[in-house]
Amino acid sequence: SLRQPPRPSLGQPPRPSLRQPPRPSLGQPPRPSLVGSHQVPSSPNFSHHPQGLSVTRRVFNINLYANDTLSGQMVEMFEACQQQPSDLEKKEIIRANLLEEIKKRYKGARLYLTGSSMSGLACRTSDADLCLVVEQTRRASILRVLSRLRDVFKNLPYISTTDLIKAKVPILRFREKDSNVEFDLNINNTVGIRNTFLLKSYAHADARVKPLILVIKKWARHHKINDASKGTLSSYTLVLMVLHYLQILNEPVLPSLQRDHPDCFDPLMEIDSVPESSSYVPSYSSRNESSLGELFLGFLQYYSTQFSWSELVISVKEATTFLKTKSWGNKPICVEEPFDGKNVARAVYEKVKFKAIKAQFVESYHSLFAKMDLNAILPVRAIIEHESQKS
Repeated sequence: SLRQPPRPSLGQPPRPSLRQPPRPSLGQPPRPSLVGSHQVPSSPNFSHHPQGLSVTRRVFNINLYANDTLSGQMVEMFEACQQQPSDLEKKEIIRANLLEEIKKRYKGARLYLTGSSMSGLACRTSDADLCLVVEQTRRASILRVLSRLRDVFKNLPYISTTDLIKAKVPILRFREKDSNVEFDLNINNTVGIRNTFLLKSYAHADARVKPLILVIKKWARHHKINDASKGTLSSYTLVLMVLHYLQILNEPVLPSLQRDHPDCFDPLMEIDSVPESSSYVPSYSSRNESSLGELFLGFLQYYSTQFSWSELVISVKEATTFLKTKSWGNKPICVEEPFDGKNVARAVYEKVKFKAIKAQFVESYHSLFAKMDLNAILPVRAIIEHESQKS
């Protein structure tokens, strides 16, 4: 049976043991320490009112945060699974080809690649999101455009399947034949263009953000709590939950970029003026030196034992939480969209699904705390092999 870790006080999560457990069979020798005399960072502390975000140094070498077995496993998974430049180039070629076809019917159309593909948070097997900007604004008109495009796409030699999904935000879903990449195309959901730049800026603010998010998305997908179409967490919701956790540590890993640099993330900025490069955002350096493994364990612990799901709304925009009001309805999970303020976790509404999500956080926290081995909560080798099949 699983040994129960002591329930931590609000500000003092348990220091995870960085003892070296038996090396899991990953087919790799133990990762050498690349940090020299660097001391193991102290355990993260939680605070809803982070203060004094001091700039000290800017570290890009992720191996500085991987001097223990769990962190080394996370880096290995990240390096094997992260989207490659060639993957993004293929998606961009498809976007350009589709836009040519679309412009034959809608001359002023603009087509943007958005989501994890552009934010730098995608895996090799990740789907791709497209936002088509056209003059139509009414839902009926949007559905007509999507229906017409479905007929067009069916006749394109490089598209294999098409499906019109009449969700709250209607999308046209299709696959590209050669790569088998699945695309979701929406119309005029321009908040996705804005939040793609925001997430890209967070992803480049600290070297730990991308590997931590990738591993957490793999964890959630494996445990079937990362599928909004089935009433669980969307990937976007998960990413905001990770960013929130990194913002509220006593020594934050991330600031609120919208609060610190409002001009870079003006919600009224013209869509064509939204930058693609995060280099437009002033650099940020954190004094937090926690390893990847410590941050992952802390993330699981925070949502298992400390975060009050029933009372609080997560706000990455303000780098804090605030109390739920009636305007948020009776949704069990409330995560504020940083630009339009809507609840991005609204897909979770069934109590049984909500309980399953909470239970998985608790179970995985206990398992990881006991073993300090990523294999305790994820089939590491199987995931890496699956991603490596993508060439």
